[in-house]
Amino acid sequence: MKAYVFPGQGAQFTGMGKDLYENSALAKELFEKANEILGFRITDIMFEGTAEELKETKVTQPAVFLHSVILAKTLEDFKPEMVAGHSLGEFSALVANGTLSFEDGLKLVSQRALAMQKACEITPSTMAAVLGLADNVVEEVCASIDGVVVAANYNCPGQLVISGETTAVEKACEAMKAAGAKRALILPVGGAFHSPMMEPAREELAAAIEATTFSAPICPVYQNVTANAVSDANEIKKNLIIQLTAPVKWTQSVQQMIADGATLFTEVGPGKVLTGLINKIDKEVAVANA
Repeated sequence: MKAYVFPGQGAQFTGMGKDLYENSALAKELFEKANEILGFRITDIMFEGTAEELKETKVTQPAVFLHSVILAKTLEDFKPEMVAGHSLGEFSALVANGTLSFEDGLKLVSQRALAMQKACEITPSTMAAVLGLADNVVEEVCASIDGVVVAANYNCPGQLVISGETTAVEKACEAMKAAGAKRALILPVGGAFHSPMMEPAREELAAAIEATTFSAPICPVYQNVTANAVSDANEIKKNLIIQLTAPVKWTQSVQQMIADGATLFTEVGPGKVLTGLINKIDKEVAVANA
């Protein structure tokens, strides 16, 4: 079975999408529609902007979403039998499988980015990568620390990201190293994504998601929150609201997709982060980049 996967924030690069814009009339039309919806020319920043400009939250998330979704729409023979996206990438996956329209997906991603930015400004918070520890050890160390710190991204075995209040994350990093982690490294991010610190953003985004039409998908989406196949539009909506404060179960999602018959994973969007992670989760399964 063909599985298509969509990357999240951090995959952006200067010049992203320019070749699509120049070589496809459909891509050009969709990019211009995006400029209209967002109220600024995101294409100028994507194609010619600096890495710093691309890192702005209001730009990064829509840029990665647009690259992924427009690339999917221009692929020949795009017939997904299952889809998944890492964090932000779940919105791209939901457009790819017909749950969300292009316009609604973009509006939600833009609102998500702004809501997350606001939540980041309330309390000093951050994330850190932890390498070389089992999942349960990372969870136990987080639980032992005073303050808010949780496992946020289960990226692949031995690679987790933790998230929470800055001081709690710093203490957790020291404790992870003491527990035998190869590395525990603070990440250059604006805040504590996929943790309880995102509750104000979740509330704001929940209202926008509730007001958006979700259609029956053409194939199941393996959602970050459950790591299981979901085809019911109302259930997809519910899980998408929880996503901002819950961990990204990427390892578990990929394992479940393989168990359910995925034989080829194609990453659609900027970079090759997900194909790299999938290779670490299961060395036998075939991967490709669109």
